[in-house]
Amino acid sequence: MKARIKRNAVVVTMVVLVCAAAALNWKYAGQPAAQQDPDPAAQTDGENRKILGEAALVSSQDADEAAGPADETEVYAGSDYFASARLTRQQARDSAISLLQEAAEQENADAAVANEASESIQVLAAYTLQEAQIENLVTAKGYTDCVAFLGDNSLSVVVSTASGELTGEDVAKITDIAMTETGLSAGAIKIMAAN
Repeated sequence: MKARIKRNAVVVTMVVLVCAAAALNWKYAGQPAAQQDPDPAAQTDGENRKILGEAALVSSQDADEAAGPADETEVYAGSDYFASARLTRQQARDSAISLLQEAAEQENADAAVANEASESIQVLAAYTLQEAQIENLVTAKGYTDCVAFLGDNSLSVVVSTASGELTGEDVAKITDIAMTETGLSAGAIKIMAAN
């Protein structure tokens, strides 16, 4: 009984962290780009921006110049809501996974707690995989960009379109993708256009 309560507390804590990160990201994404990025060159020249996962071959003398920012939060500058939302979501997940790993590795932790922490880590990894799959499939349908936030029994999808609005047909396409990938009902899926 205690193990179940602890597991539920960990899951609820993770969901709260992810939701808080999404809410903060949503709140601060509306700031003008000039407030978010003090470097005007980074706003006008796309070559100055760094993208996570992008690799570049550099010589040893160029390594100091190409090293880029020391902090991941500096990687996404400007008003790119989708990139910053993904970064915030990943940071929240990494924090939750770190807490779960610490709980599992404590000397006085019993096997049940370690197993539950391991299961929760696997759930978070599955969420990450499903979110990435949804985002890739939605953008493959021709939408400009997309970010998905998966919870225990819900999914929120924010989509950028050329017109800035979603039609009923758009919502049906995205709902179909989300239902197929997650197994959730249409009522548990929230789809909104990015403004």
